Amino acid sequence: MNIQQLQYYISVATYQNFTKAANAHYISQTAITQQMQALETNLGIKLIDRSKRPIELTNAGKTFLQEAMAIVERYEYAVQKTKEASQGTGGTLRIGFIRGYERSSLSNYLKEFHDSHPNIFITCYREDSDTLAAGLLNGDYDLIFTWDSTNIKTEENVKSDFVENVPFYVALNTSHPFAQRKILTRKDLANQTNLYYTHAKSRFSYGDQAYMELYRQAGYEPDIVFESSNPETILMMVAANEGISILPSYVTSKLVDAENIVFIPLVGENEHEPIIRVWKSNNENELLSSFLHFIQGQK
Repeated sequence: MNIQQLQYYISVATYQNFTKAANAHYISQTAITQQMQALETNLGIKLIDRSKRPIELTNAGKTFLQEAMAIVERYEYAVQKTKEASQGTGGTLRIGFIRGYERSSLSNYLKEFHDSHPNIFITCYREDSDTLAAGLLNGDYDLIFTWDSTNIKTEENVKSDFVENVPFYVALNTSHPFAQRKILTRKDLANQTNLYYTHAKSRFSYGDQAYMELYRQAGYEPDIVFESSNPETILMMVAANEGISILPSYVTSKLVDAENIVFIPLVGENEHEPIIRVWKSNNENELLSSFLHFIQGQK
């Protein structure tokens, strides 16, 4: 028994006529009759009552028809999904992003890609940058959007490209003396209690060292009393007037009615956060190429 025999059987049952069923499949009446006989022999059950005009299914044949239709439908669905996956038009794409980046324009790109590729299921993972890097190398994600805390670009079989430079803002309690400023520099923040926001698990990462150098260039070492890779935690502490924090604009720009907090632009050379997207060159998911081409076309 095979799928083709089941398809022939469904046609015979539909037309109640061997000749019409044969014509529907562009084969001879003899051929389809032989296929039905082979099917019945294989099952050891009589499916078709040939003594009737038009021919009819036996009771067993009627039951088998329902099962045959379900099998053929499932088979055709599997074939379609397989073709879609091979052509990059169906399947699952796994995307990781740093905490807070859900407020960026990434969500718009994902929606537009989903609208143009409705058969693709996009799964999203919000993590710290270290977890994202390890997960990409381990094959947990197809693509990550990250701030490079681990120098992942130097890893074997890794490819990346630049996404954007995100400006920094200083988060202050509304009672802070600087709350009415239009802009601030890093030098202005000397002697301030610092709630350090990092995308990594600690401020001693490869990426964080570049920002520590900006403090040194401003003439001081920051007084870091607390650090976290969770922007919501940092914002809660700023609102409680526990200190100030420097945050990328995607964390701050979409906040509405941030109680007890103001955000002041941080100006100066290199006062921005570079975001990159990273993937493995040996990733076999066809959808990754489709998404990368889509993103590049949106620039």
